[in-house]
Amino acid sequence: MDIDYEELYREKPPWEIGGPQPAIAAVLGEARGPKVLDIGCGSGDLSIALARLGHRVTGVDISATAIEQARAKAAAAGLDVRFEVQDAARLSLGAGPFDSIFDSGLLHWLARYDTGVDEYLALLPGLAAPGATVFVLAVFEAAGGGSWGVTEEMLRAGFAEPSWTGTTIEETEAYADVDGQVIRHRAFLLRTSRA
Repeated sequence: MDIDYEELYREKPPWEIGGPQPAIAAVLGEARGPKVLDIGCGSGDLSIALARLGHRVTGVDISATAIEQARAKAAAAGLDVRFEVQDAARLSLGAGPFDSIFDSGLLHWLARYDTGVDEYLALLPGLAAPGATVFVLAVFEAAGGGSWGVTEEMLRAGFAEPSWTGTTIEETEAYADVDGQVIRHRAFLLRTSRA
């Protein structure tokens, strides 16, 4: 399925809720620094929140429109955040390795549309410094039912030893904003560390 991310960001996609997802906002204080990567950063709300905590943040997204919006938000906030247009399945970052990595809604999108999940998961260990923390928020069931292709088993297999250690997965919610109405999806929050 071809998705026009530029059009989505010109209109405001539903996952843009005006700040970090609440489940991710609750773990921001657990991030190790100083170098933090926000993969699938969208218009930059999570990256900006991390920069406000003093981290040196790199945010990447496939949408040039989203990255333009993120740069404008960071500039308006007086924050120095590095934003790049990149495909998560083919990341090439000179700023790594990173002390923390955040994925707030990207992995479930890749799984839902069966695009680059294996490539993405294979890249993550090389982006993470030893001991780095990784946080993944992934929807597994949309409001009203319907699987998004992410299962707990898939997450455990993708973040298994020997690359990852101390992996925990808890059920939570991810929010969407559809025409001003808040929609809650069932989601997993994964925490792990680079071995």
